[in-house]
Amino acid sequence: MKLEELLIQKKKVIADKWFDAVVDTYPAETCKFIKSQKNPFSNPVGNTTQKGLTVLMDELLGEMDPDTINSFLDPIIRIRAIQDFTPSKAVSFLFSLKEIIKDQLKDKDFDDNTLIELNQFNKKIDSLALIGFDIYMKCREKIYHIKANEEKNRTFRAFERAGLIKEIPDNNAESQLV
Repeated sequence: MKLEELLIQKKKVIADKWFDAVVDTYPAETCKFIKSQKNPFSNPVGNTTQKGLTVLMDELLGEMDPDTINSFLDPIIRIRAIQDFTPSKAVSFLFSLKEIIKDQLKDKDFDDNTLIELNQFNKKIDSLALIGFDIYMKCREKIYHIKANEEKNRTFRAFERAGLIKEIPDNNAESQLV
């Protein structure tokens, strides 16, 4: 039996274990809440993660459409970037899929072709992790940019309140610092 057929048979179990692996990266109380709360409005993190992982599993078993991957991986990574996960922790759940698959297939005997297919599938997971890392870094860059702008605006307002800044009429009608 081909690897893809085996993985399709076990797709639901693999996706559920993958979800558990993601959730287990959160603190114990958060983990308990995400696993127990099924309402998507009460638990948007769990809902987004569950849906995203299911689609990502389909993509790994299919054509690996970049647009689909980005649209479902981005929200998962974005949440983790906002929550201050380190880059390695933010994308580590993608690599955990390799171990989950290995565990699900441990009782199967593989021929050389199936081992080659498994190696190719693992390379797809690696590609997914690299995409996830890129998404994480873009999110963190955006967060740092927002924080820097907020600090700049806060400083400007403080100078303005202190009377250290005043508007000087100019031909271009722009404000200048004095």
